[in-house]
Amino acid sequence: MHIDELRDYCLSKKAVTEEFPFDEVTLVFKVMGKMFCFTGLDRWERGTPSVNLKCDPEQAMELREAYDGTVIGGYHSNKKHWNTIFTDRSMDTPELKKWIDHSYDLVVKKLTRTQKEDLKNL
Repeated sequence: MHIDELRDYCLSKKAVTEEFPFDEVTLVFKVMGKMFCFTGLDRWERGTPSVNLKCDPEQAMELREAYDGTVIGGYHSNKKHWNTIFTDRSMDTPELKKWIDHSYDLVVKKLTRTQKEDLKNL
């Protein structure tokens, strides 16, 4: 997956915005103001692309074992709930999209009832 594909896929999801809240290189995708995906643009430019995605804690451990070296505990994140995925290492686009969907769904599930209604009505 290339950065433009990642961006297009994340922005295709309902109520997603993109921001640079931390610095000028960390691109963050949010749904209803809550982060579900972020990436360092400088890493893509250096040829070592990665993306951080929220993940169910049990599944996060399983993915790290199954994709040793490609999926690690979230860099600069809570390693229990976030994974860093190196997208240039044996990671196919359909699998990565599945994990982006999982991250998005986890965040939506934790939204308040009002936020969920607002999302539904968009």
